[in-house]
Amino acid sequence: MPDTYRKPTLDKDLDKIAVMEEATGLLNRSFVTPGLALVFIFLCAVISAVFVTGHPGAVVIVAAATIGAYMALNIGANDVANNVGPAVGSQAMTLGVALAIAAVFESAGALIAGGDVVSTISKGIIDPVAVSDPNVFIAAMMAALVSAAMWIHLATWLSAPVSTTHSIVGGVMGAGIAAAGVDAGNWPTMGSIAASWVISPFLGGLIAAAFLAFIKTAIIYQDDKIAAARRWVPVLIAIMTGTFSAYLALKGMKAIITIPLGTALLIGLSVAILSWIVARPVIARQSRGLENRNQSLRKLFGLPLIFSAALLSFAHGANDVANAVGPLAAIVHTAEAGEVASRVVIPLWVMAVGAAGISLGLLLFGPKLIRMVGNQITKLNPMRAYCVALSAAITVILASWLGLPVSSTHIAVGAVFGVGFFREWYTENSTRRAEYVSRHHINKDDDETSDTSNGNGNGRPDEQRRRKLVRRSHFLSIIAAWVITVPAAAVLSGVLFVILRFALV
Repeated sequence: MPDTYRKPTLDKDLDKIAVMEEATGLLNRSFVTPGLALVFIFLCAVISAVFVTGHPGAVVIVAAATIGAYMALNIGANDVANNVGPAVGSQAMTLGVALAIAAVFESAGALIAGGDVVSTISKGIIDPVAVSDPNVFIAAMMAALVSAAMWIHLATWLSAPVSTTHSIVGGVMGAGIAAAGVDAGNWPTMGSIAASWVISPFLGGLIAAAFLAFIKTAIIYQDDKIAAARRWVPVLIAIMTGTFSAYLALKGMKAIITIPLGTALLIGLSVAILSWIVARPVIARQSRGLENRNQSLRKLFGLPLIFSAALLSFAHGANDVANAVGPLAAIVHTAEAGEVASRVVIPLWVMAVGAAGISLGLLLFGPKLIRMVGNQITKLNPMRAYCVALSAAITVILASWLGLPVSSTHIAVGAVFGVGFFREWYTENSTRRAEYVSRHHINKDDDETSDTSNGNGNGRPDEQRRRKLVRRSHFLSIIAAWVITVPAAAVLSGVLFVILRFALV
């Protein structure tokens, strides 16, 4: 009899031990990612020490390399999510595949086309004469790097995708004002950057919504969806490949060769025609035997989304690596040469720090923002995600043509918002959609607009009118983060500059 009562107690104790072991394992894993990040930062400090041993200002360079590595990690954690988030959210690729593709192409873009010369004063934000003293300049660049990295780190923790470009712009502006006063700032440039806060996400959202409207009209709500897809999907793929070719020619390869906008557009047109010729038989073969429903259509957009994620990552690595290594390269040159130069050459080890940091930051901390952009703002499928990716490339080209300094983050997230808000409007106002659904007796699994952000819709007309397909809490928090990015980074940078200025004297 005693053994009978002892057994349940033993089982409970074993269960408690198993729970404790599981909790310990989870706790240990929570320390792995920051531990690896700290190891990377330490290795960057060691590598920089090896390269600058015996050089003037070696201590300052090692400190700047440590900060640059921290900045690169944060860029990877926050900014890269915009390139692969829609593809992951639409289930065109898994999170693991997206991380691998983005890491490889981000590094390739940074090392192949990242450039070897950058302006020491980012985008002409402050007057170089105002910070011509080497010690003042080094303190300003270090303050800008630290403030931008800290702000992006905070934004990532709060799940807010922000512009790393605007973060470093705010950092440079704040340090410049602290160093030389308000008159040192280039306010017309800051005005154009502020205008881009509104123009770029609005333009990105408008273009994404326009393409989604076309897909709905030309393909989704046609009686023979497969025949419509065979006609229009090759055209859409041609537009995508042509746009990305022009985008890469214009932005991604500018460090290797300068291509005028007209030439880039001709390159894009040529690639688009070739892609249409190739895509027609491929789509015809893929669509053979597919059922006449929306689930079948989604399969045709999967592969283009994978290519778009890779191309966006390459272009991002080529352009945004300068946010991490530009100020670092300027500090290295100033510390070694003892003078402030308007343009400096980026050493290979500095470029490697930026490329490796962006990729590692993506792998360690990127999944949080990838999930946010991919499926927490609004529900995406391959067709909607395609509209987001295409809108990002087209908007950058239009902005380059108009001479507007835009943020890839604002464009991509704005495109996600545009898709979501268009779906809300279309669901509430499209009588054609209601007639089509009623005529074909379509259930909610096959209806393009039936799903909601929380997945609890039931398909009734009164329920559809009440649906909000964009989460308002995310919309408001992200907009707020965008608005305060430059001021927050500027204030933090100004305070840090004062501290560093006294430390370096």
